[in-house]
Amino acid sequence: MKGKERSYLKSLANGIDAIFQIGKGGITPNFIEQVKLALEARELIKITVLDNCDLETREAAAEVADLVEGELVQVIGKKFVIYKESKENKNIHIPKR
Repeated sequence: MKGKERSYLKSLANGIDAIFQIGKGGITPNFIEQVKLALEARELIKITVLDNCDLETREAAAEVADLVEGELVQVIGKKFVIYKESKENKNIHIPKR
């Protein structure tokens, strides 16, 4: 993903709330399945890593992005943003250079 594309997605993510939390249970197969469904519906989601999670935010973000085959857009504090183009519900049109 190029810098301009990432910047555009960051600007979109600025206005959305986190819809998932990673806590003590960590990253489970069920959690990943729910994230995949949310990405298919929304394309861009924000996830919060709680203080009781054993993983650091960057570790959790990289692992989730890898498992859902999405793009890690941004990590800020205890939150991160993931993007994955939807097959059925394409709503976000990333401007080309």
